[in-house]
Amino acid sequence: MSTRTTAHATWQSALLTLTATSAALAALTLPATAAPIHDREGNGHTIALDGSQAFPESVAADHHYVYTAGIADGTVYRGRLGAKTLEPFLPGGQDGRTQATGIKTTGNRLLVAGAFTGRFFVYTSTGKLVSSYTVPDTGESTLVNDETVAPDGDVYITDSFRAVVYRIPAAEVNSPATGAHRTLEVAHRLPDYVAGQSNGNGIVTTPDGTSLIIGYWYSGALYRLTLATGEIRRIAAPALTSADGMARRGNTLYIARSVNNEVDAVRLSDDGTRAAVVSARTYPGADTTTGVAVSGDRLLVTNSQMDTFLYGDPLTSPVFTLDSLPLR
Repeated sequence: MSTRTTAHATWQSALLTLTATSAALAALTLPATAAPIHDREGNGHTIALDGSQAFPESVAADHHYVYTAGIADGTVYRGRLGAKTLEPFLPGGQDGRTQATGIKTTGNRLLVAGAFTGRFFVYTSTGKLVSSYTVPDTGESTLVNDETVAPDGDVYITDSFRAVVYRIPAAEVNSPATGAHRTLEVAHRLPDYVAGQSNGNGIVTTPDGTSLIIGYWYSGALYRLTLATGEIRRIAAPALTSADGMARRGNTLYIARSVNNEVDAVRLSDDGTRAAVVSARTYPGADTTTGVAVSGDRLLVTNSQMDTFLYGDPLTSPVFTLDSLPLR
């Protein structure tokens, strides 16, 4: 079987397992001061994607645009802030970008993870290819999943099937748009990876910028990685299985939980060693919530239909959407 086929089968198995146990997971005991509150959003609105096979896995926003990207064919969609529809910006297949998961912006650069293909792409804000990357050829399956940008401009990337974090130096991210091709360099190795499962996924920096926080999809654990030393410690927090995309504002993490179809707000302690769930939000139309971003006073969430993509079943809805929810 190809790497992509094997990866799909693995992720599908994990999704089925977690779906069967979601009721038990919902009953996790949390600190009394951080009991989750489930609510149905009444003042959100949807953003449609102009694509019949969009499957939006991730979402990002800067001061001008909202971006999302499709895992099925790698198309990147873009629309002005406040737009009701996102249009294709970078066509699927261009530059070898046939799948896309995590998407982020930094300055005038757009970052796109290449999912099961093991690729990663850096573009200018006008769509020129700065550089593309491929994971080291180790023979292992790969799922280049999500990324974050450190205060010094370096980019850190998770691979859900390899126990590593890759790094792209800021100088390469901001280099001229030559379309150069490089191999991703391993910056750190991660603990507690379960073979054959989707592990490290969402990734953000800590409020002080000195560390990374990495969420594990399969186990639901959160880890803090100190950049200066490489030290990695598990954060004391409830297990949030199916934790997918992640965003942060201040000491609050927003975690999209794909199988659970919800977005959890998780408050970090000041020293970053502990975390507690303060809310678990659902909304009408949620459909496999794999990506989340903060944009002004709004929370952007993807309705990826990822389960449909993995299983090959008929679409839940012929229109692919994001939801814009009040940030509170």
